[in-house]
Formats: sequence, C-alpha cells, structure tokens
Amino acid sequence: MTSAPFTLARRAERMNPSIIREILKVTEKPGIVSLAGGLPSADTFPVEAMRDACARVLRDAPREALQYAASEGFAPLRDWVAAHLNERQGMDVSPAQVLITTGSQQGLDLAAKVLIDEGARVLVETPTYLGALQAFAPYEPDIVAVDSDHEGPLPDALASAALEGSRARFAYLLPNFQNPTGHVYTEARRLAVISAAQATGLPLVEDNPYGDLWYDAPPPRSLASRWPEGVLYLGSFSKVLAPGLRLGYLVAPPALYPKLLQAKQAADLHTPIFNQRVVHEVIRNGMLDAHVPTIRARYQLQRDAMEAALERHLAGLASWIRPMGGMFFWLDLPEGLDAMALLPRAVDAGMAFVPGAAFYAAAPRANTLRLSFVTVSPEKIELGIAALARVLRQAEDA
Repeated sequence: MTSAPFTLARRAERMNPSIIREILKVTEKPGIVSLAGGLPSADTFPVEAMRDACARVLRDAPREALQYAASEGFAPLRDWVAAHLNERQGMDVSPAQVLITTGSQQGLDLAAKVLIDEGARVLVETPTYLGALQAFAPYEPDIVAVDSDHEGPLPDALASAALEGSRARFAYLLPNFQNPTGHVYTEARRLAVISAAQATGLPLVEDNPYGDLWYDAPPPRSLASRWPEGVLYLGSFSKVLAPGLRLGYLVAPPALYPKLLQAKQAADLHTPIFNQRVVHEVIRNGMLDAHVPTIRARYQLQRDAMEAALERHLAGLASWIRPMGGMFFWLDLPEGLDAMALLPRAVDAGMAFVPGAAFYAAAPRANTLRLSFVTVSPEKIELGIAALARVLRQAEDA
C-alpha cells in the first residue's frame, strides 16, 4: 500500500477538533448527567408547527422548495428578518442587507474568509466562543485576547488593542449572554465599546445567538443599531426553533455585502431553500411571539435550579455570577485546580462539564469550567452538581 498522495494546505494544519464535540461523545455513556453540551432542549422544538409547515410548503410550492434558489436567501424570510430587527433591536435594516446563512456558524466563516489575511489581527473577548476561534484559525490571523470583565471587553483595552501594531481587522463580540460565560453588556458598556470602536476605526462582528433567551430583563439594544456602518451582525434560528435546520443570517453594511455574498456562493450556492420556506411558514404570522416566552420560562426554572444547587453544594468550592439569560454558568475554581484534569474524575462520578481553557485565545485559565442547564431536569441538575462537588472536594483534599 502506498502512502496517501495528498499534501495538506497550511490552513488545514490550523484546524482542530471541537473539544465540546469530543466531550459529548464521552457523555453519551448511560447514566452520565451531562452539563456539558450547549444544545437547546429538544422539548422546546415546535414539532407540530414544523410538521404542518412542511406539509403546506410541499403542497403550495413543491417545485420551488426542492429547486436551487437565490444565494441571498428566500426573499420573504429576508423581509421578516429585517422587519424583526428593526422592531426589536431598533436597527434600520433593509432586506437587501440580509444574507441567509447555513447557521450563524457559516456567518463566522464568511466574515473570516472576506476580512482576514494571513497575520491580520483579530480581537476577541477573554474568554470567547470556541466555535469562532475554530472558524477564524484556518485563515491564519493573529488572534488577540482583549482584557474583559463580567460586562465584556474593557473599552480602554479594546481601543489599545485596535491600534497596537497593524490596525486590527475587526473585534468579535458577543454582547448578550455570552457563550461561555453568560455575561451581558450593560448599556454603559455598549456605549463605551461603540465609542472606542468608532474612535479607532475598529469594525465589529456582533454575534447574537442568545439575545432572545433573557430571564430577568431584555438586554439593551444591539451594537449594530448604534453604528450600522461599522458592525456586521449575526443571528440564528437555532436557539428559538431548531438547530438541526441550520438556519442563520447576517446583516452587513451595504459596502461589505457583495463580497460576503460571493463567499457564500463559493461555499454552498445557497442555504437549503426547503428549510428557509418551512421556517418562514412557521414564523410569518407571529408564532415566535408566543413560542419564545415558553422557552424562556422553561430555561429560567432550570437556571434557578442550577443556581440553587450551586449554592447548596459548591459554596466555598467555586465562584460564579448568575446569568441573566442564555444557557450557561461559568465557574471559577480555586487556583491550582485544572478542570481538564478533573473531567475524567467527574465522568467517573456520573457528570460532565466543559473545561474552560478551550475558550481562551491566549493564556488559558485552567481553573475554569462551563455548565449548561437547559437540557437536563432540575432533579438531574441537582445530581450533577452534587457529583461535581464531591470531585472538587476530593481534589482539594489530595
């Protein structure tokens, strides 16, 4: 047998598997309480509405739904996205700025493909979304982690990083209930971030998959509404309908849109039009106005159950801030503990989490971890947190 004749591109060497996906394989073992995966609860999926919409689409427009379609996306769905953002986010978006993507993850890839050259500087929060780091890495940027606190990046640090050396191409930000920390930018922080970006000419990529999942109060309006020409906005239907449809969207300043569209055409021609038509059929008459509050109510109960379990079992063993929305708690463990090293012990004890180090672009903090509360019942949350407490106590005693 001869060796494979293929030579990998340099960018392929920079690709790495998702630690979360690898952990999920472990958590499929029977009896494991998984607080690891960032999956929406399947119990929230509007199955009957989807079934009915599929039937109507195949009845009313079967040929169109099964044919190739426009790369920009299904025009009525683009209209809906623009109207929704204008009403709910205070934005001023034309449907001509909306590009339907195959999940918001594709939006990250398209932004990277269009905006990043080898060695170009890209700024990210500390910590940040692992999937963004994966999307950016093949394009060989110099990723710079910006000092951040529980309200997001520090504005002075953002401004300094924007101008340090060569000007940064963009900053990737998650203002609403960030994955992994659950943090949300305050109104004051949003104003300061926009001010820093405008003063330094720093474009922003605003990722907002969790903005509708607020529990205590809705978040302030988007960064894109405050600086339309300087912000590329990403949204998703995964957290409010069903992630398996792989349906997201981006809103781009008019000057940037044509290149993103060309990158989309090269990637997949268009997002599956059947999926787009089905989603539009489901949401066009206001279904989300009734559906999303049921998701919030369910997740808030689970958030509260996890907070109560953490207070019962982990007081003195870890610290955390209650998330006001989203799907995650972020835990800081005592210095010297390594969450990655503790994970096998946690699995043996019957639970799983995601070690936090993977979410750092630089100088990872080993004593951090992420817990997801939306896919497990309050009873299982209690069991999982109690098991984690036993593991932490054993580690401290060792």
